[in-house]
Amino acid sequence: MKATDIRRGHVILIDGQPCRVMEFTHRTPGNLRAFVQVRLRNLVSGNTFDTRLSATDFLEEARLETKEFQVLYRDAAGIHVMDTNNYEQYTLSEESVGDQADWLQPEMHVQVEWLDGKPIGIELPSVIELKVVETSPVMRSATKTASTKPAKLSNGVTVQVPDFVSEGDTVRVDPRSGEYLERAK
Repeated sequence: MKATDIRRGHVILIDGQPCRVMEFTHRTPGNLRAFVQVRLRNLVSGNTFDTRLSATDFLEEARLETKEFQVLYRDAAGIHVMDTNNYEQYTLSEESVGDQADWLQPEMHVQVEWLDGKPIGIELPSVIELKVVETSPVMRSATKTASTKPAKLSNGVTVQVPDFVSEGDTVRVDPRSGEYLERAK
């Protein structure tokens, strides 16, 4: 694929190493040639680095296999998951899951990306329902203003929620961005 076609989350091969695109910016400075500034994470070593690619460069996209897994539990060895098709169990390392580990809960279904027989990352569902366990009290003017307050969820993650949300409420959150969506019904 062309360098201008890469997007966040793509896995490309750089010098034979699989790298995930963390951020990218397509730039066309004045009368110079266009280029793509990319921040990549090497999936083998875990290192993050920046590189500049010409807009006309061709890159090799890594061929990933995606399987659905169910999260079983988490311990010091990692996150234990089960293949929903053949019931085989695997242990994912904290490095392969990254920042998304905080959102994983027992019995949750996730997509695990595999490269050459090894798990390299996960894809969370777009919406998760969690209970608010700690937040400041509801304010009287909560319906009049669009202000937010921090709320600690049942998984330990803190997100910004509207003022009308109180402790004990169940909220819907996008785990990919950590954003409050709505109060669950």
